[in-house]
Amino acid sequence: MSRTEAPPLPEPLRVPVADSHTHLDMQDGTVEEGLARAAAVNVTTVIQVGCDVKGSRWAAETAAAHASVHAAVALHPNEAPRIVHGDPDGWSRQGAREAGGRAALDEALAEIDALAALDHVRGVGETGLDHFRTGPEGMAAQEESFRAHIEIAKRHGKALVIHDREAHADVLRILAEAGAPERTVFHCYSGDADMARICADAGYFMSFAGNMTFKNAQPLRDALAVAPTELVLVETDAPFLTPAPYRGRPNAPYLIPVTLRAMAAVKGIDEDTLASAIAENTARAFDY
Repeated sequence: MSRTEAPPLPEPLRVPVADSHTHLDMQDGTVEEGLARAAAVNVTTVIQVGCDVKGSRWAAETAAAHASVHAAVALHPNEAPRIVHGDPDGWSRQGAREAGGRAALDEALAEIDALAALDHVRGVGETGLDHFRTGPEGMAAQEESFRAHIEIAKRHGKALVIHDREAHADVLRILAEAGAPERTVFHCYSGDADMARICADAGYFMSFAGNMTFKNAQPLRDALAVAPTELVLVETDAPFLTPAPYRGRPNAPYLIPVTLRAMAAVKGIDEDTLASAIAENTARAFDY
C-alpha cells in the first residue's frame, strides 16, 4: 500500500461530530471534496485553523463560504520568531531583535486582531509555545506573541487554541499569569495524566488527535482516561498525525471516526455516548 494513498472511508459514526482542528489548505483536493468526505462519515463540522496571516485570512474566507466550517486565526508559535528574526528556528545571528522585525510582528498581530472580530471566526489559534524547534532567542518572541493572542481572544470573546510542544510548564505558567480566556483548548493534547488533571481543574478543553492511537502513546491514553468527558474534544490536525493503522498516510477530517472509536475504548464508554459529548463540547468550546 502506497504511503501517499489516502486511507479508505471508515464506517460512519451514528452521531454527528466535529473535527476541532484541521488544515484544509494543506490537504489534497478541494474544500468541497474534503467536506463531502467528512459528511459521508458524519463529521459535519470542522474548525479550520490558520498558522500565519495568509492562512488565517484563508481560514476566515473559507468559514464565510461554508456553513460547516468555523475559523480560528493566529500566528503559529514558530511564526513569531520568524517574523522578528527572519529565521524559522528563532535564532538571530546578531543575538538581538531588529526594530523592523518587531514592527512586523505588531503589524501581523493587528491583522489577527481584526480577523478575530469576524463572526465566523470562532477561535484565536493556534498559538502558544514550541520549545522543540525554537532556540533561546526565539522563545521571547513566542511568549510575547502568545500573550498578545491571549488578549485578542479575551477582547473578542473567542476560544483560545493552544499549540504546546515540549513547553507544558511555561504554557500553564503564562495562562495563569495572563489570565486564560473563558474557553481554552489544548490542541493535539500532548501532556501526561498529571497535566490533564491540572487542565481539568482550570476548565481547559483537551483535544486528542490521531497520535493517541500510536503504540508509544500510552501517556496520552493515560491522560485521556483521567480527562473529564465534558472537557474532551477530537481532532485530526490533518494532514498530520493520521491515526493507526494508517499512520504515515495523508490525514483528513473523514478519519475522525477512527480516532474517536479508539478514544471511546480508552474511556470505557460506547462511541455514541462519546460522540454526543464531543459534539456538545466542541459547540460549547467554539460557541457556535
